[in-house]
Amino acid sequence: MNNCTFIIMGATGDLAKRKLIPAIYNLIVKNKINKCAIVGVARSEQKSKALLNLSKPFIKRKEKSVLNKLEKAFHYISIDFNDFSEYKKIVHTLDEVEKKQGLSGNRLFYLATLPEQFDSITKHLSKSNLTKTKGWSRVVYEKPFGNDLKSAKKINKCIQRVFKEDQVYRVDHYLSKEIVENIVFIRFANTVFEPLWNRKYVDNVQIVLSEKLGVEKRGNFYDKTGALRDVVQNHLLQLLALTAMEEPERLSADNIRDEKARILKKVKTKDVLLGQYEQYTKESNVEKNSRTETFAALHLEINNTRWKGVPFFLKTGKKLEKNQVSILIQFKRPKCLLDPCPEATNRLEIRIQPDLGFAIELNAKSPGESKTMPVKMNFCHSCLFAANTPSAYETVLQAVINGDQSRFVRNDEIEYQWKAIDRIKSKKHNVHTYKQGSDGPKALEKFTKQHNMRWNV
Repeated sequence: MNNCTFIIMGATGDLAKRKLIPAIYNLIVKNKINKCAIVGVARSEQKSKALLNLSKPFIKRKEKSVLNKLEKAFHYISIDFNDFSEYKKIVHTLDEVEKKQGLSGNRLFYLATLPEQFDSITKHLSKSNLTKTKGWSRVVYEKPFGNDLKSAKKINKCIQRVFKEDQVYRVDHYLSKEIVENIVFIRFANTVFEPLWNRKYVDNVQIVLSEKLGVEKRGNFYDKTGALRDVVQNHLLQLLALTAMEEPERLSADNIRDEKARILKKVKTKDVLLGQYEQYTKESNVEKNSRTETFAALHLEINNTRWKGVPFFLKTGKKLEKNQVSILIQFKRPKCLLDPCPEATNRLEIRIQPDLGFAIELNAKSPGESKTMPVKMNFCHSCLFAANTPSAYETVLQAVINGDQSRFVRNDEIEYQWKAIDRIKSKKHNVHTYKQGSDGPKALEKFTKQHNMRWNV
């Protein structure tokens, strides 16, 4: 039956307020779930209705009947996550709510908490028998999943003692964006691309995630984390793995994740450039002498037959000139049969934010002249599907309910990603200051010249 109980651990946080509760609302509106209960759990004392009201500004297209349904389904419990005895409150509430609302016992536990609490919550959920139910029981872990390889392995070992892998859903919400899922379809549903998707025809690959915002109110967290751990370890390396993976045997969760893991295992770091925006150390809850990076540009290579020698350039940063998330496949120059030779090369750009879609750039004849000019063939995803495109967290929750793990990260992927980051962090790198609103440190010019490339995204 298409019903379940959502148990949100960390229900007073921004993620629950801005993303999870609005996503559940949308699932109800679209009849994706027939019946549900929502049990919010956190430390602070709150009234259920007051907590739910904090989410309402983030709910679009409000319908009074659905809001009433959401209010009746919502319950809140205050507990100390580290105190096992308090989990009795959750047991009692779930038994009461599921019986009253005629739910089948399907339970979705969403850990929207700090990673330091994963270990304790996981053990207590199991010990209290909350995950033993007549329906299915699934647990969702929100990033960051550890802060290095050692901590990630510790969390994974704890989870493996308690849950089977098919019950575990590790979220990287970028994987649930519609256009990111499209990467697989662009490659494997179109014969025009796959034969060219290799070192013979690809000059380089560029993956960029840039933000205009700074650390905002996340100073305490971000200063201990930095761009490498916050963005590169998860979002960018997952986008790289999706872009570079071999064709899976089938488009199933295990097959896709097998191929991504094989790519992540083969990633080698060739060069690193780090930066920090001006005035970062004056941000709230940031150390005055902090050398935490808010910018990173990497040159990576994948040591396999398909990609050997092809540079993968990753770039991310805060307080940059624009908000952008995109992937660019830069193809090699064709054999020159014209005079003058074409200046532009073919490229495929996959735009993830802000304007979803993809574009192919080709060379065509310039009217009235014997030379070429670049022309762009553009697909605007948001123009065609905007109203029907679910939010990333709507897709996350629906996938967990359906038992579809293809959009989630497996334990071995997590560990390969941390290995790559730990190798970078083990070496000393200069952290270059850059102006807010720029495209990064001045040293980026040297980086691009050294690698004979130009950022085209």
